[in-house]
Amino acid sequence: MKINFDNIKKPNSGGIRAAVLGINDGLVSNFCLVMGVSGGISDPINTNIIVLAGYAALIAGSLSMAAGEYISVKSEKEINEKKIVGKKSQILNNPSTEEEKLILIYIDKGFSTDEAKKIAGKIISNPNIALQAISMEHLGLNPNDLGSPWIAAFSSLIAFAVGASIPLIPFLFLDLVQANVLTCILSGIALMSVGGLISKSSGKNILWGAVRMLLIGSFAASITFIMGFLIGISI
Repeated sequence: MKINFDNIKKPNSGGIRAAVLGINDGLVSNFCLVMGVSGGISDPINTNIIVLAGYAALIAGSLSMAAGEYISVKSEKEINEKKIVGKKSQILNNPSTEEEKLILIYIDKGFSTDEAKKIAGKIISNPNIALQAISMEHLGLNPNDLGSPWIAAFSSLIAFAVGASIPLIPFLFLDLVQANVLTCILSGIALMSVGGLISKSSGKNILWGAVRMLLIGSFAASITFIMGFLIGISI
């Protein structure tokens, strides 16, 4: 009986997860920042300070997210590689024990004892296939796809920058009041889009996920705007 490993779900490289988290963090953090600074400004025409603060936060946040994702994925990859090396050693030094484990796994999956023995015997006879099968069955890992730290870092950097730029765009062309209104609209649409995407990927209600993200982001931005206003009138 042939085992088709192509049908086994492979772990994600980290790029998609990093991109979704990055765009969400960039959007929320810079939306809150520009609203906080906006609340403390008394000159409705001069928005240069908002643009400066926003782009400084965009650059710093992007680099920080990229570094964090690289270290996180790299560390996880190294830990998983160590586990797989341990399994490889066990397969080479004690193949009969690993074969028995596979037999029990396939019996538990519904194969008869004879079928399980045939499958396990065929797998264990090829060290490379045995390592892949046992790593997937015992560790839930695919030795050929442990994730790329560079992809995760780059995805996070670009996504954070994209998310963080959305609240800033209106302040490049409009005065304070107009920019505040447009920023709220653009950020609200982006928040709902990201919230809906996250809910869809997790199998949850898309509309509720979109509304929930909008409420959370709007609440955070409102608090920072109020705090910026209070600080602005006190200094």
